[in-house]
Amino acid sequence: MVWFIVVVLALVLFSLLYLRGADMSRFDGPALPAPTSPPSSGHADVLQRLRELLPAGQARQRGRAQLVHMRSLMDGLSAGRDFTCSFVPVSTADVRGEWVLAPAHDARRRLLYIHGGAWIAGSPLSHRAITDRLARLTGAAVFSLDYRLLPENRRIDGIHDCRNAWRWLLENGPDGPTPLDYAMVAGDSAGGSLTLGLIAWIRDEGLRQADAAIGFSPSTDVTMSGGSLRTNLATDPMLGPMFSWMAKVPALLLLWGTWFTNRLPPSHPDVSPLRGNLAGLPPTLLQVSEQEMLLDDSRRYAARAEEAGSPVVLQTWPHMVHVWQMFTPELEEAEEAFANIAEFLTSAGVPVAEGGDL
Repeated sequence: MVWFIVVVLALVLFSLLYLRGADMSRFDGPALPAPTSPPSSGHADVLQRLRELLPAGQARQRGRAQLVHMRSLMDGLSAGRDFTCSFVPVSTADVRGEWVLAPAHDARRRLLYIHGGAWIAGSPLSHRAITDRLARLTGAAVFSLDYRLLPENRRIDGIHDCRNAWRWLLENGPDGPTPLDYAMVAGDSAGGSLTLGLIAWIRDEGLRQADAAIGFSPSTDVTMSGGSLRTNLATDPMLGPMFSWMAKVPALLLLWGTWFTNRLPPSHPDVSPLRGNLAGLPPTLLQVSEQEMLLDDSRRYAARAEEAGSPVVLQTWPHMVHVWQMFTPELEEAEEAFANIAEFLTSAGVPVAEGGDL
């Protein structure tokens, strides 16, 4: 019996000290005030669309069938949309993805986009609404990366794909090797995590750093210690229905499950950029909804980066769904977010398209 208690205590300490790591609650901000004004009229349409998409097939399908269904749903987000940009597929020994090119893009101005999808779904196709808008906004040649996903691949494989893409982007434009004037990186959700991890890696490798980085509702801490993961479960219409099961699982089991899935401890900076060295990073913009589960991920990252002396801007929106920027142009708040991105890039010394749109 004594040995059983010792083993249990050892496992608990291992989980807390190694898998979870340091307590980050000191970076929590004050409670946000309740919204004082309603969302735009387009918000109701977005919620209805999510209600139609998310429950579809989830109760009937499990395992591989559910994964295929989820990926199909995400890629379908681009169906029926009209895009201004052209999409040029790329498949080399180094990278896979597509160039997203506005009619008057500048090939010496380049942006790497890393899509979200919980590391198991998503693609350049699913996120064309965002990449098309960013291409028109910045006037840059946007490269939307098709990185390797779980569970067919290891988590580190997708991380290596992002690193290879950055090295490649520094040397190559849409028409081949081209000098570079400005470089940016952006991503949403899981792609936001990869974005923030990437800029830290670029710094450590001594490579040409991004002139600016952007994260839409990024995941920054897979130890899942942020309070909003549970307090915002009921108010997050996108992530809430998908991850409601987490509230029923003990925290220690979640840590071990994450370790098993990622094959890296949850506290490792490669998967939890919040827990890495946040000094010496480029100007970074984070946009997050006050009602979503990943709110604390952004708030903690911004507070810790600021403490480390890195320039970071945190912008929060009431009411919005996770990565609401995807619902452009029908959602007024999405267009507000992109207008803020233009202001942020200008303040960081990065030119944008004339009038903020190409």
